[in-house]
Amino acid sequence: MESSATEPANPMNSTEPMKPPATTLRSVDDLCDHALVPSERMPELAEVAARYAVAITPAMAGLIDRSNPQDPIAQQFVPDARELETRPQERSDPIGDEAFSPVEGVVHRYPDRVLLKLVNACAVYCRFCFRRETVGPGRGGLSANALAAALDYIRSRPEIWEVVLSGGDPLVLSPRRLKDVVTRLAAIAHVKVIRVHTRVPGVAPERVTSALVRALRTEKATFVVLHANHPRELTERARAACARFVDAGIPMLSQSVLLRGVNDDAETLGALMRAFVECRIKPYYLHHADLAPGTAHLRTTVAEGQALMRALRGRYSGLCQPAYMLDIPGGYGKSPIGPNYLREDGVEIEDFRGERHRYQP
Repeated sequence: MESSATEPANPMNSTEPMKPPATTLRSVDDLCDHALVPSERMPELAEVAARYAVAITPAMAGLIDRSNPQDPIAQQFVPDARELETRPQERSDPIGDEAFSPVEGVVHRYPDRVLLKLVNACAVYCRFCFRRETVGPGRGGLSANALAAALDYIRSRPEIWEVVLSGGDPLVLSPRRLKDVVTRLAAIAHVKVIRVHTRVPGVAPERVTSALVRALRTEKATFVVLHANHPRELTERARAACARFVDAGIPMLSQSVLLRGVNDDAETLGALMRAFVECRIKPYYLHHADLAPGTAHLRTTVAEGQALMRALRGRYSGLCQPAYMLDIPGGYGKSPIGPNYLREDGVEIEDFRGERHRYQP
């Protein structure tokens, strides 16, 4: 039967750009309304959303190409039925946070630094998140008493040189709350460095206000580490948000996760690293995807990651080279797993073109 002239068009088949939503999309119904999932998939995706939180900000929803089923932004944020498939090697706490949590909110895995998890909510929920079992709406954050206990723990251990604010995403908190925490940390004499891990400048750049930037400024060295996985995430608004930090004297580093179908080719990965550097953000870590439940479809092999790192070396500026890292399952910490260019005998080395050369020390 032919469609009548008054029948509404199916937005999933439209080639017209969709207007970004006014608010964050938080349900499968929201995703369907904005043409991010077809209605026939709603029952299975509702099961995914019931298990793992969903949130896609207007900034990210507006980037998704609805005509491309494999859009790399969608792959990161739109739920997938494959998330219900858990492999035997996957685990709810893939990097062993719980074993190294002496008090609520603190992870003390390395001698000179601790993670302080202020909040268990994020602006967006990544489909590959290694903390996907513990973050989401309604999960809350540290109570006043729990925060005091966490700060007491940090205060009592002079070996702690650096505190990493994490969660969740600490920049979903109000500037007032952030300022309070940063001020209290800066007052601890042996804490010399404060590091903030966040996705907010890319996924919700409107949150990076002058008040938020001021909240992070302190006499202690403060760094903001931006998580982004595809060059399209670094929009003009995102770049402007990052510039607010850098112009205020807060250096920025990057972290990315190697993801199948998102950034697992040298051209995309190189473009992402160049985009960071253009934003005055130093590429820092490229993480091998963790063994979080329901994420196998997004993980590459280590060999594929090493091949990509080889492809970056020599073809892109040294400023564009992140460290390829594996967080060893079970809580044993991060180790670099980049390719080795030196043969075991130590006298032959391979250049970025794959040619071998004799080296006589």
